[in-house]
Amino acid sequence: QLVKKNDICFAIGPAGTGKTYLAVAFAISALKKGTVSKIILARPAVEAGESLGFLPGDIREKIDPYLRPLYDALEDMLPSDKLKQNIEKGVIEIVPLAYMRGRTLNNAFVILDEAQNATDTQMKMFLTRLGVNAKAIITGDITQIDLPSRTVSGLVKAQEILSGIQGIGFVYFEKSDVVRHKLVKDIIDAYEKFYDKEKT
Repeated sequence: QLVKKNDICFAIGPAGTGKTYLAVAFAISALKKGTVSKIILARPAVEAGESLGFLPGDIREKIDPYLRPLYDALEDMLPSDKLKQNIEKGVIEIVPLAYMRGRTLNNAFVILDEAQNATDTQMKMFLTRLGVNAKAIITGDITQIDLPSRTVSGLVKAQEILSGIQGIGFVYFEKSDVVRHKLVKDIIDAYEKFYDKEKT
């Protein structure tokens, strides 16, 4: 409901709550319905204190590991040939956040993932890219900020500055929403039952 009512939606909560997965599902749904003509997924390429400048290889090799979770979510929802085709045609773009500067995104569903690692300046830059008929979901976990100390997270700042603005919604996930942990628990239970049966 929050995504339908707002053009910009922030999904904030702990890892494993399915924030990215849900955001990608909304984007794919909008694309299939023809509500938008493209999907753009972005992530800040700052994680665990690593700088891209110190990594080996060309730019694609450098950024792919940072963007991998976005590919994973897409691969769960689209057949691999269809995904490849959409990426080649530019219908689906997966880019580092820094590459968004100077663009205007019309008829697009835009996702900023791991937004806690965007600076305040990057967050403002991202949010001001939206053009005509554009929607955005910004996901992040404010307990897992990998920015250098004394650098304020753009996600934390956005909560302060933007709450209360019409057309911008905030949804908060709790630890009880963690899907990853529940699944792991179910897998362990299934294995235990299986091996208990074998013993008897």
